Amino acid sequence: MMDHLLLGSLDADIKSDCAGSHMTLTLDEVLAVGNQLEIEATNGSEHILLTPGLAAKCGYSMESDPWGNTRIYTSLMGCYVDNTDDQFFNVGLRLKMYSDGTSDVVTRDVTKTCSYSAWASQEIVCDRNYMEVGPLLCEQLFLIYLIMSCPQVNDTAYGIWKMTFYTPEPTVMMLDEVHEAGYGAMTSPNRLVVRSPYNTAQTYSEDVAGVPMEVVKVGTYFTTPQGLRIVDLMVACPTGGVTVNDGTISWNIPRYITPLLTGRVKILEMHMGINGKRLDKAQMASRGYTLSTTEYHLVIELPIGSPDGYFKSHAPDYQYHLSYTVEPMLELLWIAKDTQSDTRYKVLFPITTPLMPWYPDIADETIPEEGVFKVKFGTLLHDVNLVNITFSTGVLSAAECNAKGFLQEQKYSNGSKFYLLQVPFSDDVVLKHNPEPLLTAYFLPLTYGFMVMPEETPFSYTLAVDASLNDVVLPSVFGTCNNATFFITVKYGSQGHNFETMLGTQMLTPELGRVYGQTENGTHLTLSLPYTSLDVLFDTASVKARLDVLLWEPINNWSLSELSLACNFPLTTTKCYSNGTMTALSLKLESVPNLVPHQLTLRDKSCKPYFSDDRFAHFSFNVNACGTSRVFFGNYLLYENDISLDYSAKAYTHTVSCYYLVNDMATLEFDNEPLVNIPSAEIGTGQLMVEMRLALDESYELFYQAQDYPVQKYLRQPAYFEVALLHSANPQLELILDNCWATLQEERTSLPRWDIIVDGCENLEDRYITIFHPVVSDQRVVVPSLFKRFSVKVFSFVKDKEIYVHCDAVICDLNAGNGVCSQCRGSTVQRSTTLHKWQISSGPVRINFLK
Repeated sequence: MMDHLLLGSLDADIKSDCAGSHMTLTLDEVLAVGNQLEIEATNGSEHILLTPGLAAKCGYSMESDPWGNTRIYTSLMGCYVDNTDDQFFNVGLRLKMYSDGTSDVVTRDVTKTCSYSAWASQEIVCDRNYMEVGPLLCEQLFLIYLIMSCPQVNDTAYGIWKMTFYTPEPTVMMLDEVHEAGYGAMTSPNRLVVRSPYNTAQTYSEDVAGVPMEVVKVGTYFTTPQGLRIVDLMVACPTGGVTVNDGTISWNIPRYITPLLTGRVKILEMHMGINGKRLDKAQMASRGYTLSTTEYHLVIELPIGSPDGYFKSHAPDYQYHLSYTVEPMLELLWIAKDTQSDTRYKVLFPITTPLMPWYPDIADETIPEEGVFKVKFGTLLHDVNLVNITFSTGVLSAAECNAKGFLQEQKYSNGSKFYLLQVPFSDDVVLKHNPEPLLTAYFLPLTYGFMVMPEETPFSYTLAVDASLNDVVLPSVFGTCNNATFFITVKYGSQGHNFETMLGTQMLTPELGRVYGQTENGTHLTLSLPYTSLDVLFDTASVKARLDVLLWEPINNWSLSELSLACNFPLTTTKCYSNGTMTALSLKLESVPNLVPHQLTLRDKSCKPYFSDDRFAHFSFNVNACGTSRVFFGNYLLYENDISLDYSAKAYTHTVSCYYLVNDMATLEFDNEPLVNIPSAEIGTGQLMVEMRLALDESYELFYQAQDYPVQKYLRQPAYFEVALLHSANPQLELILDNCWATLQEERTSLPRWDIIVDGCENLEDRYITIFHPVVSDQRVVVPSLFKRFSVKVFSFVKDKEIYVHCDAVICDLNAGNGVCSQCRGSTVQRSTTLHKWQISSGPVRINFLK
C-alpha cells in the first residue's frame, strides 16, 4: 500500500481531517502515469520510509482511485504519532514526488494535530491492511488484579515482556521477535496497543454468523511494580459477507461478534460512513444508502455507481468489463452488561464488485444525404485509450485517424468519454456497391482497438454501419450525323467508366475503338462510325441508317443508358445510264434479319448480283433484260424491275426504276469558216500516268487520302480499289490490269505474296474471289475504259498485319482489232509486245482481327 505510486503534481489540493481515532490526508487528482509517490513518517527529526510491511505494523494505510485521488489514513495510536496523554496527537508526514526518467524530486511536509478523548475502554479498528486493538490498560489491570491505583503506563517500571499467540495452538514470542514477525505492540500513556497484518502465521479464520472473519488472539505479558501480569487481547475483522445483486451491494456484518464477547452486550451506537467519515441519515438517504439490522446481521446496502465510489476498467479475454469500488465504514459501540466495559468497533472495508461486462452505447447518427458516416461510441472510462481502428483497407492509429479528420474524443463532466467517428462516403475505407442502378449502398466495417491503462490490457469492439443513397448519375449517350458518319459521345456518370459499350450487337473493344477513332478524356468517350460500318442497321430502302448504342453494367447486367440514332445518308441505290444500263444497290434491312444478300435476284431469277456481301447486293443489268418492264408516260419511258427473294414473296421486294426521255430536241450553234491549215498528225513522245486508289466503299465516290494510311480493315471486309489512266481522255485506249498481288513489305518482289489478279482474271485458287466492278461515266469518269475497279476480301491475308497491293497495268489500243483489249479473255491469249505496261502500288492496309 505504501509502495511507489503514480503521482502528478504537488500543486493539487491537500486536505487533512481528524475522524475519530484516525487522521485522514486527502490528495485530489495527484496521480499521473509516469510519476511516483513515496511517504515518510516524521518521528521527531527523523523521516522513516513507510514500506508496506512497516505501514501495516505501525497503523498507516493508503487508497487511490483511477482519477488520481489519494487518501492516507493514520491511526492516532500509530508508531510515529506524537501522543500527549492520549488526548492530543501530532501527525507528521513527508510526501516525495518523483517523475520517471528525471532526477527531480518534489518534497512537501504535512503536519496535523488532532484531539480525541472519546475513547472507549477498548478500541478495535479493522483497516484495509491491518487489525488493531487498544484496551485501556489501567482498566484491564483493575478488572483482572483489582489494582486500586493506576500509575502512568509509560513509567519505566512498566513494559511488554513477551506475547503468546493462539491459533489456537500457542506460539510464544519475545517483543523483538514480535516486531520482526511484522506485528506491532506498544503502549501509549494509558493503553496497550497490538496491531497485526492480515493473513499471517499467527492469525486464523472463523465463521461468525455465516461471515468469514480473521481473528488474532494474544496473551500479553506485562510487567508492573506489583509483578508480572498477563492481559488477554482478541480482535476479529470481517473478510467477506458481501453480495452483489441487481445493482446493489449488500455488506453483512455479524450483529454480535462472538469471538470478542464473554457475555451479553448492548449496542449503544451504530453508524455508517464512507472513506472513514460518518454519514448522517440525510446524507445516507441522498445517496441511497441504508443501514439495517436483522436477527443475526447488520446490513449496509449501497447502489452500484454511487458518487462515493469509482469504476475501473478491465479487459479479461479481450472483453471490456467494469468493476466498482467503494469503501463503506461501520462503527459500533457496545457495552458489556456484566462489567459495563464499553468497546468501540470500527471497520473500514473496501469493496470491489466482481467484473461486470460492459457494452458501450453505439449510436449511428449518420444522415445519408450528408454523405458522411457518423458513429458515436461510448461511454468509456477515462482509463481507456483508443489505440487504433481497423478499416477494410488496414489499420490506422488514433493519431492517423485524427490527422484524416475522422476522430474526435469528447468527455463528460464526470470524466468518462466517448468517441465520435466521422468518415466520408467517398473515402477509400468505405465499401460500396450498387444493389440498384441508381442506388449506392455504403458499408463501413470497423474494429476499435482499446487499451486499459495503466495495465496496458488490450480489448476491441467490432461493428459495422451502413447507409444507402440515391446518388448515382448514370452515363448518357448522344450523337449526330453528317453525310457519311455517325458521331457518338458518351458522357460518364458519377462512377466513371464502369460500364461496357455495345455498338449494335457488338461489344466495343480496344481494337474496335481504334478503328472507330475512340478518344477518352476522363469524362467523355467519343466515336466516329462510317454509315457503312458493320454495326450500322438500315431501316428502309431509301437508306435510313440506324446505330444502336447501349451502355450496360456487366456484373449485374443492368442497362444504364441507350441511344438509337437514325440518319439519312446520300447513298444512291439506283443509277440510270444513257447507254441503257441500270445499276441497283440492295440493302439488308433490320426488318428482314434472315436475309442473305447473295440470294436476291431480279425478276429473271438468273439475274443475280454481280457482287454481294453480308449487307449489300449490287446489280448491273440492261433495261432490255432480266425481266425489266417498260411503260410510256407521255414523252417518258419508264423501265422497272424488282429485287426480291422470291418473285411471289412479299417478305422482301425492292423495286428499281429509270425514266428516259423519248424525244428531245437540242439546238447547236456553230460557225462554218474555211480552214486555213488542215490539221495533220505528228509523231512525238510523252508520258502516260497510272494511279491506284483505295475507295471508302463500293460507290467509289470517296477515297482515302495520303494522311489516312495505313487504312484499318477487318478480316472479310472488302477493300475497293480503283486504277485510272490520268491526263488522258482518248476513248480509243483501254486500261487493262494484267497482274495484281499483295505483300507484307512495300517492296513489290518481297515474299510472301498473295495473288489477286492473274493474267487479267480473278485468282480462282482463292475461295474469296476478286470481283471486278463495272465503270460507267459520270461527272468524274469521262472515259470509263480508262478506269478499272475491283474489290477483294481481306480474308486472304494474315491477320493483324499491314499489306501492300501492287498491280501491273497495260494500256491497250482499241484500234488494234486483235481482240486482246479486254480485261479477262483467258490466260492463253497473248498480248502484243507493243502494248504499254506500268507498275503501280497501294498501301499500306492494316488488317485487324475482330472477335
